[in-house]
Amino acid sequence: MNCVICRHGQTRPGTATLDLERDGLTLVLKNVPAEICENCGEEYIDEAVATSALASAERAAADGVTVEIREFRAA
Repeated sequence: MNCVICRHGQTRPGTATLDLERDGLTLVLKNVPAEICENCGEEYIDEAVATSALASAERAAADGVTVEIREFRAA
């Protein structure tokens, strides 16, 4: 896909680190599947991956986590 940010690069499959913060919770998810622009490095995460990441954050919040670093695992 063409990058919508720089409009010059093409995206390639890769992984990203996703930082989620809300109401005192900070969750860092590593190795999240993403499309990454070869030109500017912009990261694009698809809807299914985003939904899974948000579900992980909801579980962490329910467990009372305040700061945590996890490897991404699709639900």
